[in-house]
Amino acid sequence: MASPNRAPFRADHVGSFLRPKELLDARETFRTGAITREALTEVEDRLIRDVVKKQEATGIQAITDGDFRRQSWSGDFITSIEGVRMESAGLRPSQEAAPAGTVVPDWVPPSPKTFAKMKLPAGGVQTKSFNFLKGLVSKTAKVTIPSPSMLHFRGGRGGVDSAAYPDMEQFFEDLIAVYKGEVQALAAAGCKYLQLDDTNLAYLCDPKLRARVQSLGEDPDKLPALYARLINGAIADRPSDMRITVHLCRGNSLSRGHAEGGYEPVADQMFNLLKIDGFFLEYDDARSGDFAPLRFVPKGNLRVVVGVITSKFAKLEPKDQIKTRIEEAAKFMPLDQMCLSAQCGFASHTGGNIITEDEQWAKLRHVVEIAREVWPGEL
Repeated sequence: MASPNRAPFRADHVGSFLRPKELLDARETFRTGAITREALTEVEDRLIRDVVKKQEATGIQAITDGDFRRQSWSGDFITSIEGVRMESAGLRPSQEAAPAGTVVPDWVPPSPKTFAKMKLPAGGVQTKSFNFLKGLVSKTAKVTIPSPSMLHFRGGRGGVDSAAYPDMEQFFEDLIAVYKGEVQALAAAGCKYLQLDDTNLAYLCDPKLRARVQSLGEDPDKLPALYARLINGAIADRPSDMRITVHLCRGNSLSRGHAEGGYEPVADQMFNLLKIDGFFLEYDDARSGDFAPLRFVPKGNLRVVVGVITSKFAKLEPKDQIKTRIEEAAKFMPLDQMCLSAQCGFASHTGGNIITEDEQWAKLRHVVEIAREVWPGEL
């Protein structure tokens, strides 16, 4: 059994997998009221057992439940927090028609609205699903949750009811407390590997989204430090053997993206303020910029998982091409502090990327095979 203290692993992955048709059908049947919650859970349990076996068969060390209990990577968790709901902006025509591999320039996602004092549900949000996962794995059970920044970035002050929180400092303190409670609940359940998914630090690299942040009355240059404070506060009391990573993403929906721009605007603050064990960075195409921002990675134990393999398309990148990309990244930071993964999960929501399940598993095996060659004996 791999030591959890090595996470993130040389060959790793972001966490989500394509939802099997049986799961999608069961979820829709549940939505219409034709089956009970218990019946849906039985389908989820059985398919999670299967996706765990398939992950372990690839040789990957970190095992997730594939997000099989979620509709999306963020909404289910966020709306489990008392006092928070999601408000949809609806799709614009250009969003619906955008082809795979493109950036949707005017994408407006659902936004969290904090309408009352926040409170963590008794026992935490992910503890029950983690306990089920933990009982299935022979390697390291990994949990992914959206970053606390998700409750602020999309709406700023306007996303927080002024009657519930007249003072934004109280909002931030309560947000830290909610997340700290979740981290502590997972730690008590035995979780050793937790990933916080944070699109917002990457979105702050896009000039158009920086302008949108300013239109909300926020300063894009100050947000990285604020979000580091939220994350650091949330994980401050974690056990010493619990590894924490942050995954940055510019959008990953139906093989499309929603932002672009290199990491330069956030790199120095991000790498040096966040008190975590690793970053998952998107690097599968030109919209993520070059590797130069990796020069800000401090030497030591911090690991950077370079996502130079894509989860959006089925074609397996030539191994030599991936190794060359890793060598290019190693010009700016030590190879010993690097790991390899796809740039994002395979299904940020139930729609998933435009690949097949077989192609998904081939991608994961590809990550493992290349990592074994770059870091022999160190998965």
